[in-house]
Amino acid sequence: MSISSAQNATKQPEDTLPRWNLTDFYTSQTDPKINGDLDQATRMSKDFAAMYAGKFTASGWTGDDLFQAIVAYEKIDEVLGKLISYGYLLFATNVNNPPVLQFFQMIQERSTTISSHLIFFTLELNQVEDEILIKAYERSHNLEKYKPWIDAIRLFRHHQLSPELEKLLHEKSVTGRSAWVRLFEETLAGIKFTVDGQEMALAEVLNRFGHKDAKVRKEAALALSDGLTRHTAILTLVTNTLAKDKEIEDTWRLYPHPVASRNLSNQVEDEVVDALATAVKESYGRLSHRYYKLKAKWLGLDKLEYWDRNAPLPDADDTLISWPEAQDIVLNAYNDFNPELAKIGKKFFDLPWIDAPSQPGKESGAFSHPTVPSIHPYILLNYHGKLRDVMTLAHELGHGIHQVLAADQGLFLSGTPLTIAETASVFGEMLTFKALLAKTTSTAQKRSLLGSKVDDMMNTVVRQIAFFEFERNVHTRRRNGELTAEDIADIWIKTQQEALGESVNIDPIVRPYWGYISHFIHAPFYVYAYAFGDCLVNSLYSVYESGHPNFESLYIDLLKAGGSKRYPELLKPFGLDAKNPAFWQQGLNVIAGFIDELERIS
Repeated sequence: MSISSAQNATKQPEDTLPRWNLTDFYTSQTDPKINGDLDQATRMSKDFAAMYAGKFTASGWTGDDLFQAIVAYEKIDEVLGKLISYGYLLFATNVNNPPVLQFFQMIQERSTTISSHLIFFTLELNQVEDEILIKAYERSHNLEKYKPWIDAIRLFRHHQLSPELEKLLHEKSVTGRSAWVRLFEETLAGIKFTVDGQEMALAEVLNRFGHKDAKVRKEAALALSDGLTRHTAILTLVTNTLAKDKEIEDTWRLYPHPVASRNLSNQVEDEVVDALATAVKESYGRLSHRYYKLKAKWLGLDKLEYWDRNAPLPDADDTLISWPEAQDIVLNAYNDFNPELAKIGKKFFDLPWIDAPSQPGKESGAFSHPTVPSIHPYILLNYHGKLRDVMTLAHELGHGIHQVLAADQGLFLSGTPLTIAETASVFGEMLTFKALLAKTTSTAQKRSLLGSKVDDMMNTVVRQIAFFEFERNVHTRRRNGELTAEDIADIWIKTQQEALGESVNIDPIVRPYWGYISHFIHAPFYVYAYAFGDCLVNSLYSVYESGHPNFESLYIDLLKAGGSKRYPELLKPFGLDAKNPAFWQQGLNVIAGFIDELERIS
């Protein structure tokens, strides 16, 4: 099925799009099982502390003793994870709903109090000497299962504080960092952006940046700038406060630089991340600068405006893609690769585990939330029927399938570091893109599809590394004092201009645009994972296309492994080594090859 066969030429009615069903958690916010689970978790956590506090700092315990403790700890975390996931998913679609906000805050506060009884465990586990743990593994086959989780915990042992300080930071988190994140989300969701006399939510405004009409794109750009400018004071305060909060904690924990804690949690070496960022920045010229110069020419412009970057080409088919067709496009692409993946993916549509419509009070963007292994993932979208929305669906479905396959590892081993977390999502996008490309029937269609793919790659690789450099600059400069909105905007403009090149005009109206990037607030330095994942998948897909033996089964094994293996071990069967600088160039060369092809057919 080609894109041009889509029949729905108008905006799809929101009531035809799926809303997720959260009853696999609880029937409603008033379900008595919620208080039952909170009470159960309270009892379990207190019993756990009474049984295990201090036990593993002394001798006299066995590997099986530690195994039983981890199993008990994991069960408590599963109950708390179920509660928090339910509260968050309600919040994500009702950001401005007071009863939902109150409920979510209650869940967070109760969960924080309950988990404060458990803080001792990982702190004491990190005090165990290496040789004692080695002997415990040798004498307990059961404990060996949790070695990857223990290793990940122990990466932070040189950065942990005293038990009293750790407990204080933990309990204050609901009135500290979490409260500032909530303020950011409520502020962003509450902004009314006025476009052509019509009030819109953020997701609707951003969607217009992909409109064919340049006037519509500019109106959206002005509305975005106006809405963010009216709230710049709050956004600046949140950014400054959280950057300072991170600096204080990083200093106490002896992290050498602002990105260090993120790299540890990703289980990736500093030099590997630096090599990725350097490789992308050194490729700005042959990637983004060259591509945007071509795109300006195709659009008949001397320069692109900042809001023109995702504009469709003049001959692009702008017929909207209905939800049923989007489902068919994505599932067929997965099925052509492996029917097992498509079968898992179909559950998300049938049950449904997807919330698709863009509505007021809903978080912008998209995500796949893994929840806990005893439930299943849920996907949030803001679907408008464009090709980019179909690719986002393919991306998030990849996450969801990965999370389902990894669930058998259990809560502590199913989660993947960000170095691998984007693999299935970006691979799913590539499968969908390649399937559509194979069915194009004209040069114009092929150019349009390739252009859309390169647009996405620019956003995933170049834009995210520019975001990464923006964050590094903000966090570094914040250490010398509070930044003004103008200071932050200056850093934003500088890093954007370096990444986009001279063929993109950075108009002053985009100065406040840093304010809506939620990753800066939710998860500092998360953004480089997108570039990591895209380059990794480009290399991985090249291995697939080369006919690597047993690729499908090896790939599914990678997904099933979850967090039980680190990325070098997972990539080894494919002959890939992310520590080799040539690895990143191999991934970037795929993007350059698409641009070469666009130059050729144009």
